[in-house]
Amino acid sequence: MKTTRLAVVGALCAWILLTAQALTSTAVAAEAFTGNWTAMPSEQPGKVHLGLSYKRGAQHHSNHSSDWPVDAFQGVDFTERGKRNVQFSITRDAGRFDCEGYLNNGVGAGVFLFTPDADFSRNMASLGFDGIDENRQYAMATVDVTLEFARQMKSAKLSGLDTDKLLALRIFDVTTKYIDELRSQGLPMSEADKAIAFRVHGVSVASVKEYQQLGIEPDEDQLIALHVHGAMPEWVRKMRASGYDIETDKLIAFRVHGVTPEYIEKVKAMGYANPGADDLIAMRVHGITPEYISKLKAKGLKDLSIDKLVSLRVHGIE
Repeated sequence: MKTTRLAVVGALCAWILLTAQALTSTAVAAEAFTGNWTAMPSEQPGKVHLGLSYKRGAQHHSNHSSDWPVDAFQGVDFTERGKRNVQFSITRDAGRFDCEGYLNNGVGAGVFLFTPDADFSRNMASLGFDGIDENRQYAMATVDVTLEFARQMKSAKLSGLDTDKLLALRIFDVTTKYIDELRSQGLPMSEADKAIAFRVHGVSVASVKEYQQLGIEPDEDQLIALHVHGAMPEWVRKMRASGYDIETDKLIAFRVHGVTPEYIEKVKAMGYANPGADDLIAMRVHGITPEYISKLKAKGLKDLSIDKLVSLRVHGIE
């Protein structure tokens, strides 16, 4: 299981890195950094859902949308009713978006020009985050990677932290508060990749506490695997109610191979009173269903232990 978990985490981290790099593809620096914006009311009070898209040349494009605070928009009132032409700007550490277009009852669209901040890349480099070209700077502006955020992530002392990981940490809303709270639960939280993976798969402080209240002390890889496969605390409680208070790796294996409380009850109803955890995993791996057992019994096969069932299935006996 350890190898499997590491493979999952490795693939996940590679995906996260590609996601960050996709936002920062290289383009011709001399070309004006222009694109399109769309806006609509957000479901969150005090915010506007803003979409930004651009295309530079034949190969390079980006689309980003998220909820932005209303006070980030300078020169426009999104509560004003009716259709009208608008001009407004958004200033962030990485640069400024100058926008123009129209709004109609808070919904609108238009074009923008992005102007990178002249000092941003130098200031970031002084913090150890280099390689910030115009495109990375644009990506950092869209998700609001600030100098203060960079300082906070540096203070967290995460290994593997570089410019692309900093961008990914911001994209997935990894904060020093989140890191500190997880560390207070006994987790190392020492790697940038793990911090990102935790957020991607919804590992929360609350879920960690729930596992611990159940007497489970999963390590970071196990926590990721538990969440990836949906082995949440409530599911663990159901498994225990079915008689299976088992180690973390076997809980993950149960979830991976589809050993559910319902499956266990059906197996018990076929005459297998207390099948072991390894037996249940083997049965699911080899596709042994209650229907398969019934077919064998209907053919007159008796005294079918779980080992015999697995052997018959392996040898293709239907």
